[in-house]
Order: sequence, then structure tokens, then C-alpha cells
Amino acid sequence: MKELESILKEIVDITTTMETEYPELYRFLGENPMTIPTADQPKIDEAALREYLMSLKGLLQHHRETRKKS
Repeated sequence: MKELESILKEIVDITTTMETEYPELYRFLGENPMTIPTADQPKIDEAALREYLMSLKGLLQHHRETRKKS
């Protein structure tokens, strides 16, 4: 359970960073394929949350890298 809490905290932290420091990126989170379930009642477990966290980290890293080049 401790690990799940840690993952959720990281998700909150990274989305808060996106919201405050990169609002141009934050507004697209709702369009992230990871947030659009394909099943009527998707199973949200630790593995799904880890995958979502990794996608957020990748999105933020990519945005930071491409923003520097502009």
C-alpha cells in the first residue's frame, strides 16, 4: 500500500508541476491516451498507475527538451 501511495504522490506532484510551470502542456493531459479508457470499467491497479506515471514523466521530459531548442 505504501508503494501505491508513493506512485499517487508522484502523479500529483508531476501534474502540479505541469499545471504551474507548463500550462501549455497541462491542458493536453485530458487528451493523453493513457487517460482515455478503452474499457467501460477499466481496472486501475498499481501497474496501470506506474505506466501512467511513466507516460507523464516522458511527456514532461520531452516537452522540456524540445522547449529548450526553441
